[in-house]
Amino acid sequence: MPNNAFISYAHADEKRLERLHKHLVMLRRDGSLQAWSDHAIIPGDNVGQTISAALAQSSLFIALVSPDYLASNYCYEKEFQRALQLQAEGRLRIVAVILEPCDWLNSPFSEILVLPKDGKPVSDWTNENTAYLNAVEGIRRALAASPSPAPGAATDDPGATAAGTARRVRVKQQFDAIQKAEYAEAAFRTIQTYFQNACAELHEASDQIRARFESMGPNAFTCTVVNRALMRNGEAHITVRQARGGRMQVGELSFFYQPHAEAGTSNGWMSVEADDYNLFLNAMIDGLGRSRDEKVTPEQAAERLWNNFVTQAGIEYE
Repeated sequence: MPNNAFISYAHADEKRLERLHKHLVMLRRDGSLQAWSDHAIIPGDNVGQTISAALAQSSLFIALVSPDYLASNYCYEKEFQRALQLQAEGRLRIVAVILEPCDWLNSPFSEILVLPKDGKPVSDWTNENTAYLNAVEGIRRALAASPSPAPGAATDDPGATAAGTARRVRVKQQFDAIQKAEYAEAAFRTIQTYFQNACAELHEASDQIRARFESMGPNAFTCTVVNRALMRNGEAHITVRQARGGRMQVGELSFFYQPHAEAGTSNGWMSVEADDYNLFLNAMIDGLGRSRDEKVTPEQAAERLWNNFVTQAGIEYE
């Protein structure tokens, strides 16, 4: 069952809202998240009633914090204050994504762990996509800990419609080969983007570290990381491929810890599988003498594969 998320933002930050929506796409595709913002309000709706109903139906409140947000009477004084009340009642979890430098440390946001990491504003990251990806990873963790609104929960607004309090449902379905192939393509692009952005971020992290990402065509890429602080064993290489025939089955991705590795060689794999409700990756990620065999999302697979990869060059994340 997807979690409903209410996204609160200032209209001056609309372009960043659009960017966040693109980074949330895999959460929506795997059925984990249904995001709501005021774009869902249509002409003729009572704005206050519609927002009240959406808040009551949500288990997550995502605030896109910026100078414009803090200055907005509606976003900060109404939406956020109501979210604080629902959080106090145990009906909602608040997540803040800091978009730009602002005085959020002197607001109630200072009492929660904000995103991206360490509260570093999105605008201050070398590559903003890396910041959004970090935020999405935090949102995924928050979803797992968010409360589920009770079916038929009241909206505190007598004018709210019955649809505003309807119970959420999920429907069993069967996934065909085309859907699995499309999911594999999207998963490969997610992993490719993660590695490309992480390379750029790592390259800026230290003068002792060099990272290089190289596309090998539409369905493969290779990556090299060099840790110059280590005289030996300071290099790591990886090649990641999406199946396009041959030994690999449609819907599979493989990786090999060598540069420009040929198709058919691998240290591990990720295959697209499905249960009654969702598509997911079944990943066997071999690293440091251990392996994983579990359901994961493309974002989780990308993070774990990257961490295993850079560990080989003596690099870890705090």
